[in-house]
Amino acid sequence: MGHRERPTSKLAEAQEHFRLLVDGVEDYAIFLLDPGGHVASWNAGAQQIKGYTEGEILGQHFSVFYRDEDVRAKHPQYELEVARKKGHYREEGWRVRKDGSLFWASVAINAVYDPPGTLSGFLKITRDLTQRRQEEEELRVSEERFRLLVESVREYAIFMLDPEGRVATWNAGAERLKGYRADEIIGSSFSRFYTEGDLEDGKPARELKVATVAGVFGVTQEIEQPRIGRNQQPSATALRGAAERRPPLRAAVG
Repeated sequence: MGHRERPTSKLAEAQEHFRLLVDGVEDYAIFLLDPGGHVASWNAGAQQIKGYTEGEILGQHFSVFYRDEDVRAKHPQYELEVARKKGHYREEGWRVRKDGSLFWASVAINAVYDPPGTLSGFLKITRDLTQRRQEEEELRVSEERFRLLVESVREYAIFMLDPEGRVATWNAGAERLKGYRADEIIGSSFSRFYTEGDLEDGKPARELKVATVAGVFGVTQEIEQPRIGRNQQPSATALRGAAERRPPLRAAVG
């Protein structure tokens, strides 16, 4: 009899240790759902992120965390069905706090099975990524404003090069000064803007290397040399490393 009880005792001890560990986590909402989707456990992170106390939420269906339109579309049921079939479900999307406010969540749902292999419920882990999403949106808006500003400039040719020196963007000034339309030049090497003498001297590759090194060390390196456009007119060019973007790009002016 003692030998039969010992594994059960160890399992109960391990489960209690896990419960205490999860209960102390505040950055993640970690809780269990029964097979029907009703909340069966609740940790400090869940209360902090979603706003419900354990007494308020235990036994409620987890669809209370979803927007009305998601509930009408039966999205909560869809998530559990996918987790049931595949063993897990992952997504990012809007979720609802107790006070009705929305937050952008990273959600993971894993199916939980008992030793005989019967579904006993789901482990749900949610993280609040609202601040990250706001920062990404602010960056996107800022980049879009910059793009529109650059595209409207006609006095300067301003464009981006990929790491190999191929033209990645093209503005109105570049078309006016160099004579190429965007559909004609994007994807081509910027070495087309150099004289035969410059090409023989290896200047395009050398200038890209200098701009890359300067960008890495946070230094602006400007190289001004005569360059040619389609109309063979010379122009001054400045290359600037832009190592902070992925994939890395270089800005060219002139």
